[in-house]
Amino acid sequence: MSTERPHGRNLRAGRVSLPGNAYHVIFRTFRGRPFFRDLRMGRIVVDGLRWQDEARRTSTLAFVVMPDHVHWLLVLGACVTLPGVMFAVKGSTAWRINSARGANGERVWQAGYFDHAVRRDEEVRMIARYIVANPLRAGLVSRVGDYPLWDACWL
Repeated sequence: MSTERPHGRNLRAGRVSLPGNAYHVIFRTFRGRPFFRDLRMGRIVVDGLRWQDEARRTSTLAFVVMPDHVHWLLVLGACVTLPGVMFAVKGSTAWRINSARGANGERVWQAGYFDHAVRRDEEVRMIARYIVANPLRAGLVSRVGDYPLWDACWL
């Protein structure tokens, strides 16, 4: 039995990858497992996002790795697609997380992801503030600076 929601295909309809465009992407762990309560596992995801920047596939504006999902505000690089970037991030981090946990072949990520192309009239910094404030809203910390798995390019 498939765990993918029937409307998942509708989320992909009309999806366009535009180099130089900003995207807010949210991707979740399989069955909401809180893998990233373990800081070591969360750092693997951070390293995966940073690797995309180092390879010039993306330019990260902000991110936060929550216990069971990730928010990532990025600018898409030239010659790549958002699905390609997400495939690379999820694939490489799943492999590294499973290796670190000694759980080869176990699912880490839920299929698919949510993305929102940031329009010119939207305030990118407002979206970044929303992203980095997630641990506060979730009650994980009382100050953003106390949460270890976030960053924003304006700091």
